[in-house]
Amino acid sequence: MKVIKRNGREVPYDKEKIITAIQKANKELPKAEKISDERIDDILTDIESRGRDSMYVEEIQDIIEQRLMDDKKFILAKKYIIYRYTRELVRKANTTDESIMNLIQNRNKDVAEENSNKNASIASTQRDLIAGEVSKDLTRRILLPEKISKAHEEGILHFHDADYFLQSIFNCCLINIKDMLENGTVMNGKLIESPKSFQVACTVMTQIISAVASSQYGGQSVDVRHLGKYLRYSRNKYRKHFKEEFKDSIPEEILEKLVSDRLQDELRSGVQTIQYQINTLMTTNGQSPFVTLFLNLDKEDEYLDENAMIVEEILKQRLEGIKNEKGVYVTPAFPKLVYVLDEHNCLKGGKYDYITKLAVKCSAKRLYPDYISAKKMKENYEGNVFSPMGCRSFLTPWKDENGNYKFEGRFNQGVVSLNLPQIGILAKKDEDTFWKLMDERLELCYEALMCRHYALEGTLSDVSPIHWQYGAIARLKKGEPIDKLLHDGYSTISLGYIGLYEVTKLMTGVSHTDPVGTDFALRVMRHMRAATDRWKKETGIGFGLYGSPAESLCYRFARIDKQRFGDIPDITDKGYYTNSYHVDVREKIDAFSKFDFESQFQSISSGGAISYVEIPNMRHNLQALEEVVKYIYDHIQYAEFNTKSDYCHVCGFDGEIIINENLEWECPNCHNKDHNKMNVTRRTCGYLGENFWNVGKTKEIKARVLHL
Repeated sequence: MKVIKRNGREVPYDKEKIITAIQKANKELPKAEKISDERIDDILTDIESRGRDSMYVEEIQDIIEQRLMDDKKFILAKKYIIYRYTRELVRKANTTDESIMNLIQNRNKDVAEENSNKNASIASTQRDLIAGEVSKDLTRRILLPEKISKAHEEGILHFHDADYFLQSIFNCCLINIKDMLENGTVMNGKLIESPKSFQVACTVMTQIISAVASSQYGGQSVDVRHLGKYLRYSRNKYRKHFKEEFKDSIPEEILEKLVSDRLQDELRSGVQTIQYQINTLMTTNGQSPFVTLFLNLDKEDEYLDENAMIVEEILKQRLEGIKNEKGVYVTPAFPKLVYVLDEHNCLKGGKYDYITKLAVKCSAKRLYPDYISAKKMKENYEGNVFSPMGCRSFLTPWKDENGNYKFEGRFNQGVVSLNLPQIGILAKKDEDTFWKLMDERLELCYEALMCRHYALEGTLSDVSPIHWQYGAIARLKKGEPIDKLLHDGYSTISLGYIGLYEVTKLMTGVSHTDPVGTDFALRVMRHMRAATDRWKKETGIGFGLYGSPAESLCYRFARIDKQRFGDIPDITDKGYYTNSYHVDVREKIDAFSKFDFESQFQSISSGGAISYVEIPNMRHNLQALEEVVKYIYDHIQYAEFNTKSDYCHVCGFDGEIIINENLEWECPNCHNKDHNKMNVTRRTCGYLGENFWNVGKTKEIKARVLHL
């Protein structure tokens, strides 16, 4: 049997530790109050005969206390409880030494791998991670109610971003970049006035992004259409300059050519500034800014022509990639790109279809952009189209005092996610039990979310001037509390969820793609949505249901449940739970059917929803990819493409890794043959799983399912 410690770590069951603990309490008592060795053996038998593969340490201690009470050894029970409490005090006194030392020595893999955007071996990143370990420790021991901490440890829920909970900072936001560019801002006590050209606007925007990222822990999004105004400024500046220089000595068409050439140079330089600044700046969080650029060609935009040029250039430069230290063009992690499909660019003969075709090429080679259907989004958000926040969560519609919708300058207070499969495991197909447990755990999630809200209440604007005083979120006075921005739905707070597929399978015996399963899954989704709507009505706080892309949490919940309940076929034995409402990756379903099926859940999960399909060999399937993009516009609000592609970690080459005459994988760029330093997937059969290697005497190399 395994014993699960309070920190989730598994250790072998050791009865000698139990004997020692009871005997220590026994020694301090008169003979009449002592318990015999035989009775201690009986307690051990009680624990060991329960047939469990694993038990939590608290469960074992509870059994011991109960048996001592049953034997009327009340004084001994009291001594044992005091001993247990004393040990608890010792445990609570300091729990960070080991984790921090392991972090410094690169042995703390959980922390090092939790955020793929952070290099845990760099000193500046380690400084942030060390602070995070201290914050998590204080959050678990002191800041959160014990039942919330225990629920997090047991995988009932997940309290996201505990490593930043100690500070009065929030999750993610939509920067009000329009206000900051038009009205100026302040950074590091220095006034930044409104730009007079496109190049300067791009530079100021990236500096704002960096400053914002350093004072929050989640992602941020920027609507690039606010740059169109400054590209026109530059055009007018060049036109005025050449007019003054040449007066009427050159024809209008030559004048326009000179202006256009100069403008194109500035356009390229400005977009390059955005791309390189975002990828080279290092925030105080020890990573590049987690930023999304929203590419929306709004037909009502007075600067639409300029913004079409900007979006086209952004896509061209993303398609090209960015050079790594070896000088090889690779795919940058940031900025994320979200491209809006509308009537004039949905590949149905629209004016800007050419830009969408470029976006598809970019998706095929660089995975981004993601796609939003303006048509479907307007159906779900009162006729509005707006960017997801950096964490892919969506705000809810909100109107200002003049009745105008406002999205930029708003934010998310935090996230708590619910483990749906665990409820299904405990319910054992009994719906009455299921809904009772569901409501109990939703109430726990509500209490945990309110902890996030209360932690922000009373925060003064001085905590982050760039957010609260200089326009990213608001322009509050110095020393003014931010409380009014936490209420009346201005900001959101999110209930995430994991494993709709698994809980449906547990309760109905079929996938949620089966009509019987679909009915149950929709009831679960509507029940969670009703809870968030009720909380919002009762509190005035913007609760939302968030289909989070929390990939690492899918593994954490599954790992905890496997430790507790063992292997359950098609549930815990896979090693992961399916993210939010998504179709399980092993189901045979085409891209169009997947989008059709998942779209019904997106409208319920309005606080955040993204669907994806994995398409093999995307670079050679452009026509098919265009058909999928065209389909997105009419059928689903938010979607992305995934694929597995070859990649050499030595030189950064991301073309196709070859097999040489010796049946070895070899990078054609740097001739690296170390298979541990490359990712390789062959697409002949469409297999997209993890590779394994079998290099024997014949140098035979195999990948699962696909044999070469």
